[in-house]
Amino acid sequence: MREARGQLVALALVRHSWEEPGEYRVVSPELGLEALLTRQEAEVREYQRRIADSRAAVASLLDEYGELRSCSEGLEAERLVGIDAVRSRIEELAHRCESEVLGFAAGGPQTTDNMMASWPLDRAVLDRRVRMCTVYLDSIAGDPASMAYARRLMGSGAEVRTVAALPLRMALYDRHTALVPIDPDDSGAGAVLLRGAGLLTALCALFDRVWENASPLGEERNRDDDGLLAQEREVLRLLARGYTDEAVARRLGVSVRTGRRITAGVMRRLKARSRFEAGVKAVERGWLKAL
Repeated sequence: MREARGQLVALALVRHSWEEPGEYRVVSPELGLEALLTRQEAEVREYQRRIADSRAAVASLLDEYGELRSCSEGLEAERLVGIDAVRSRIEELAHRCESEVLGFAAGGPQTTDNMMASWPLDRAVLDRRVRMCTVYLDSIAGDPASMAYARRLMGSGAEVRTVAALPLRMALYDRHTALVPIDPDDSGAGAVLLRGAGLLTALCALFDRVWENASPLGEERNRDDDGLLAQEREVLRLLARGYTDEAVARRLGVSVRTGRRITAGVMRRLKARSRFEAGVKAVERGWLKAL
């Protein structure tokens, strides 16, 4: 009875009696429901007012945010510390880009976390008909997950090529914004956002040069006129510059063991007893330009 009475009071069909305190009186359904509708209309108007106030507050915040961003737009470099900050900015850049996204995917086989975080953004960019060109390392051929992801990109409209080595991980958005790692050996440490005609001109030229010399994903690797594979020629360049086994492996995106195997094979062909000697003999044979 108390529950039913409470519902009737809420519907304005029962009210407290003026004559007998503690008792209730029945209200005409027409009057009661009219009062109920009037109260609900007032609540709706109050709710709409709060929404309007919230919209105004959000608009004000966005204006302030835009002013702050416009102040920083003139800066040519912005440091982003930590992977969360980097991925947040990547989401923003991917959303705002209009014409093309160009990238170097250094590091060899891609991590599962990286691919999971990248796919929604890559798909959204490609769905907007934005051109996407990505250069991976040849070494992803040995990683089924990375190859599957690269082919998935191609199936969605992206252009994908591979090379033996990449100078760094990099992303270019509409050729006026670049994202490069703070530490090339640890992309999780953070990144630097770069703007400015001079910087971007150089980075875009670097991408274009690498892209022109890269091979379509999955294309069979043939030996050149000197009988060298692209990875072997890159190893020679790195040996001539004094790179360690670990550094060679990082540049190729392979394990240290695989890097040493490639190095040993090249040294045997040159009959060299040291890395430096291998570099010298490669220059003498014309396999490398003199450094």
